[in-house]
Amino acid sequence: MSRRIALSVVAGVVVLGGAGAFALAYAGDQDPSPALAHSAVRYTAPEAGHQGSLSFTTEVGAPSGVKSLKVLAWPEKSEFATEHLTAKEMAEAEVESATCTPAGDHTVRCVYRAPVSAADAASSAHGAWHVAVLATAKDGHTTFDTKAADFTLA
Repeated sequence: MSRRIALSVVAGVVVLGGAGAFALAYAGDQDPSPALAHSAVRYTAPEAGHQGSLSFTTEVGAPSGVKSLKVLAWPEKSEFATEHLTAKEMAEAEVESATCTPAGDHTVRCVYRAPVSAADAASSAHGAWHVAVLATAKDGHTTFDTKAADFTLA
């Protein structure tokens, strides 16, 4: 084998090896936990005989894909303010799930909607409220955010 061919082979191996190492390092740096983005909540009070609504939206991304997103609205002046809600409690509780639709590679757009009657609004604590979410990836990793979004019930 000539020196030129040998040097070309060695250079090719170095380039390919470096590219492979970079790809492995990049893949290893990705956090497997779901990531939340663009979270927003909208509360519309009931009025004039019409129901109100609570709507929460967010984008969730996870390398393994997204399995579910649980949503819980809670008043700032509640037991959760002093005895903090945990991911385990939220996972085990009868908490409603958002409806999620594909929004790109390993990303979903999740929407949670709930009607709010005049009786519900009147009996609920007025003031600041928070939306807690528990996102679960297909591989079992989770992300828990007790204050993913805030709204005011006047």
